[in-house]
Amino acid sequence: MAVYVYSIISKAHPTHLDGLRGVGESPGPLRTVTAGLLSAVVSDAPEDLRPRRRDVLAHQDVQERLMADGPVLPLRFGLTAPDDDAVRATLEDRAEDFHNRLQSLEGCAEYHLKVSWEEEALLRRILEESEEARQLNNRIRDGSSTPEMPVALGELISREVEARQRALGAGIVEALRPFAREDESTPPSGHDFLSVSFLVQEDQEEMFLATQLSLANQLGDECDFRLRGPLPPYSFV
Repeated sequence: MAVYVYSIISKAHPTHLDGLRGVGESPGPLRTVTAGLLSAVVSDAPEDLRPRRRDVLAHQDVQERLMADGPVLPLRFGLTAPDDDAVRATLEDRAEDFHNRLQSLEGCAEYHLKVSWEEEALLRRILEESEEARQLNNRIRDGSSTPEMPVALGELISREVEARQRALGAGIVEALRPFAREDESTPPSGHDFLSVSFLVQEDQEEMFLATQLSLANQLGDECDFRLRGPLPPYSFV
């Protein structure tokens, strides 16, 4: 029977999973499949697995419960294997990689940061600081522009927005990087210009959080900082 795989842990890792439910409408019990020094936490896979909120939360609850007792390799939602033997074979084939990665995650958690820049505030800053943009804007507003000027202003503002967002994003990451073991950027979406995950060791957590808060305060209401964590280290498995 197909199995749903939640995470990989060391064989010695405590598995205090009582009271947790697995994925699916009628979830089977959570259990472990072991090979050598590694175990995978699994349950029977439902036939109609989809990312329902109920199941995503169940998946997350397993990671967080395990993470409280030591390092865990949290797998993405939806990973299944044909049967226990297939899981066991993967643990055996990649034993060294999994073991090394578990060691590297000891005492660490993921923090995910997204940052957006309020559009009107950014536009206002560009018009204040760019002489070329300000002159074009003034001519358009007083009616003395040529037909090409609105297009030129739009292109100039677009370049300025991209350059400023790129520079600020790089500066934020560089300020936080000394307090993280690793960082991993992902393409931002919506109004965000920065989406980045940090792997933070427990003894650096206080400085990481304090620095993030200081950056947010320095930038004020113009920028919206949204930090999630501590999380299972999905981005670093």
